[in-house]
This record gives sequence, C-alpha cells and structure tokens, in this order.
Amino acid sequence: MKYTSRDKAIILLSDGTVFYGKSIGIKGTTTGEICFNTGVTGYQEIFTDPSYFGQIMLSTSPHIGNYGVHDDEVDSDGIKIAGLVCKNFNFNYSRPSASGSLFDYFEKMNLVVVSDVDTRALVSYIRDNGAMNAVISTDGKSVEELKGILNSTPDMNGLELASSVSTKEPYFYGNENAPLKISALDLGIKTNILRCFDEREVYVKVFPYNTPFSELEAFNPDGYFLSNGPGDPQPLTGVVEVAKLMIASNKPVFGICLGHQILALCQGINTYKMFNGHRGINHPVMNVITGKGEVTSQNHGFAVVRDEVEKHPNVEITHYHLNDNTVAGIRLKDKEVFSVQYHPESSPGPNDSKYLFDQFVQNIKNKKEA
Repeated sequence: MKYTSRDKAIILLSDGTVFYGKSIGIKGTTTGEICFNTGVTGYQEIFTDPSYFGQIMLSTSPHIGNYGVHDDEVDSDGIKIAGLVCKNFNFNYSRPSASGSLFDYFEKMNLVVVSDVDTRALVSYIRDNGAMNAVISTDGKSVEELKGILNSTPDMNGLELASSVSTKEPYFYGNENAPLKISALDLGIKTNILRCFDEREVYVKVFPYNTPFSELEAFNPDGYFLSNGPGDPQPLTGVVEVAKLMIASNKPVFGICLGHQILALCQGINTYKMFNGHRGINHPVMNVITGKGEVTSQNHGFAVVRDEVEKHPNVEITHYHLNDNTVAGIRLKDKEVFSVQYHPESSPGPNDSKYLFDQFVQNIKNKKEA
C-alpha cells in the first residue's frame, strides 16, 4: 500500500450537508453534480465515459480498484469524471492481465478521490433529496472555503457540455472497405459504440457536435447516428436542427442516450431533469414491440416527457423503464428512425440490447435494397 497515513477529506453538498472521508493521496479540490452508479463492475469504462463529464461519481460498489486497469477497457481518450467518492479504495490489484493499478491511473490524471466514506448513507441522502452539486476536497480547505467554490459551480440544468467532450476534427473508425458507412455526430461518443459498428462491417466517420448537416451528408452515408453525451440536451439547438435534416433525408437514423433526447426535441417533445437519474448496469426495461424484458446499462440524468410522446401523432414508445415507467425508447411511425435512452453497447453491462445495432444495420440494408 502506497500510503500508511492518509489525510482527511471533505464532501460538501450544495444544501450544506457535509460528509467526511479520507484522501487516497492525490491532493486537490473539484466540483460537479454528484451522482451514484450501482454497477459492481466496469469502473474503468464508467470513469472514461464522456457522458459523466462534469460529474462527481459516487460508487455504490464497496471495492474500487481491486482488479486494476486495462488498456482495452476505456471508452474515450481518458478519464471524464470530475472526481470519485467510494468506500474502499484498493491500491493493490489481483488481475494478472491488468496493465497497472487504478491509483497510478488516477495519479497521472490528477483525479481527486475521497475514500472511506459511508457511501450507503450518502446514496440514501441523494435518493431522498435529489441530485445536486457538490465539492470534494483532499487538500485541507475549510468548509467555508469550499462553500465559496461550490457557489460558483453551474447547475446541470441548462448546462451544455457536449462541446467539452466532442472531437475537434472529424475522424474515421473501422474498415474503409466495409459495405456500409454512416455519419456519426459526436456529442460524447463512447469507443465501444464505434466497436459495435465495426463488428457489423460499418465504416464510421465521426464529426464534431457542431458540424452542419451538409458536411455529414457530403460523406454520402447510408445512415446517421446521434451519440450519447453529457449535460442538458435543450441548449443544443443547432444539433436539434441537424437531427431534423437527418430525418428529412429519409435515411435510417439511430440515437443513443443524449442522441435519443435530441431526436425527441426535434419532434417537439420536451425533456426534463430527473430528480435522480438512472446509472447502473442492471436497469430493467420492457420492449413494447416484442413484449420481452431487457436488463440494460444506463447513464442519464435527463429524460423525455412521456405524456408528450403518447400524444404525438407520429412518435411511439418502443421501450420503457420498469422501475418508474420513464421513456426508454421511441421510434417514428413513418420513417426508419429510432432511439433508446440506455446503452446497448453494454460497456459496462449486459448484452441484452446489442440487437439494436443489428436493427439499425438491417434498416440501412433494407433502404439500400428498396
């Protein structure tokens, strides 16, 4: 173990509530919306998921770091969470194939981590009082100092974050000789989504979030994809207009998570910030079309207004969350356009929903053959 004696650390919530823990040895202070993930595995994929940008991750799993890190288990170019709160942080790891320890991984990125926290009490508090901003500190700042820092932290509601994680320049992924190709709008795309397309012989050109439709169209794609990403979808008015043009092209369109919310907005259906979001790898979803349940990986703090979907003449619900009946999937009745609120690329998580990539690919093939 690298540290025999560790400094005290503070977690200050925006309502003034304070929790205490210990530093793992990386000094600093960071802010963001605190959220919890219930997954018991897949922490490296979670930490590198661009959808978590600007958020402090609270892990409900009692052990973090126990299997180290691996070069193949990343979903972006680096850590995207603002900070981490956990119960037991493991400096040592047991997996033979690991490329290193989680501590070394965090130390390179200077990520602030608070461990030895009563995470059950903190999760219960957030569940009862709702998602809120927080500041975590391991460098000795007082509560009064942290209150000043926290007061200047922007609220997630109305906050545009896709621009912070989107690629700055277009790039390609997959085999350029693949029979199918798509244009993907990067709002915070996960690497495993691109792997899923590559596995299905789809060549992808990934574009920055603010790319005009004419540039996406110039690639002459067989379909369009709207990716996942962080933040509130409503400020992304330009992306909403691009989504309208994607649909008007009459080519198949697929959206995941933030992309799902964008598709709803472009049809005049509103979104809202949830009291607590869905974050974990065992969320139950009902597929209305097949009548089958799916265990899904989810990560979102915003959702689509269900009443407005049900009243829309051209949009229907395809999936809903079995815990709270929120909308988990929609499709347009007159076009090959659909989206889901969860993560079918299952990184981390179960494979129940990977068929959605097959469905999108089949929609493209059907369109090309028509």
